[in-house]
Amino acid sequence: MSDYLDRIGSGLILLDPAPLDFDFIPEKMVGREDIQSNLAAKFHSISHPNSSANVVITGPVGSGKTLLARTFCRDIEHHLRNKRQIRSVHINCRNATTNVRVAQRIVQTLDAGHPDRGLSMGELLNSLRRLLRSNERHLIIVLDEVDHLLRKSGNDLIYQLLRIDEDQEGTGTISLILISQEQVLDVLENAVISRFGHTNHLPIPSYDYEGLLAITRQRAEASLNPQSWNEEILKLIATSAAPSGDARQVIELLNGAVEHAESDGRSLLEPEHVQTRAKSIPQVMPEDVLDELTGHPMLVLLGICRRLRKTEFMTSKDVESMYAVVCEEYEVKPRSHTTVWKYLKIIEGLSIIDTRVDTVGDGRGRTTHISMPHALPMDVAGRIEGRVIKKLNRL
Repeated sequence: MSDYLDRIGSGLILLDPAPLDFDFIPEKMVGREDIQSNLAAKFHSISHPNSSANVVITGPVGSGKTLLARTFCRDIEHHLRNKRQIRSVHINCRNATTNVRVAQRIVQTLDAGHPDRGLSMGELLNSLRRLLRSNERHLIIVLDEVDHLLRKSGNDLIYQLLRIDEDQEGTGTISLILISQEQVLDVLENAVISRFGHTNHLPIPSYDYEGLLAITRQRAEASLNPQSWNEEILKLIATSAAPSGDARQVIELLNGAVEHAESDGRSLLEPEHVQTRAKSIPQVMPEDVLDELTGHPMLVLLGICRRLRKTEFMTSKDVESMYAVVCEEYEVKPRSHTTVWKYLKIIEGLSIIDTRVDTVGDGRGRTTHISMPHALPMDVAGRIEGRVIKKLNRL
């Protein structure tokens, strides 16, 4: 009865699925050696007892920002274990968008039994000072997708963290790594920038072909039967993902090719397995396409992306309701129905969305259905959220 399950766990190709997960952290980061050296240079004084460092890491979707920070924190803790006790905490601000929630997670990293509610920001910061000094450790705080925190709660927490040693009872207890798709130093207050430093910006470009090939090879070596693939297959995967420069795309292509091959009962990856999967993955649109949009068209598109994360199509009425919600979030007044329709036509003209007019009811009614077949709504939304504040400030 269960013959159809025989291929699962057979080991024809897949030996370990973990390296094909987007969140997998390899022993060594490949394709980013120069960037790693630049990040290490920003932290050149961290081995000294009273020193700290701050950096903003920016780059497009799939450029390795999060993995860069995670591998650096892991490696620096090990590298300086005999000189300075270092600990790190990584917080995704998409999931923790308030200052208090972020501060709670930082404190609970140092003290798992610390109360997780009912404390003010001042009380949380005092707890953090006490824990840092009693443990005599240096804490590297990574705030990933920090633009979400800045948009909702401002930069007061970052300012307070930068001032945490101001009472002179301790120095150099915290370093900060901020991660965003856009240069968030542009939206920080001058008081924060003066402490953070204008030069502490580490931009990361999209991966080139060689970097994507190195990632594909690393994941294949770690997860697949060595007899199941060859270098030409890896090159095909890297070539397919090269237009986007997105590391996640090569991982998805490799994983999809494995699924396809094993479902066919094959023990060797063939070009057809990669090509079939590549056709089903929407391409990441070029970076300059979104820059064609001004603030409010970006808000319209952000509303579209958020709805299309959960459904394949939406109507023009859905667009207006989502746009109104996004305008409220960004504290701006929505534009008129006619203007929103003009924005839709602009977005469609850039080939970001497709529209189709369908007849409904008794044949006399018509409605416009909107889809995004050429890009991933989640990725587009993330890129918009990283730059829309700057666009709105130009209005």
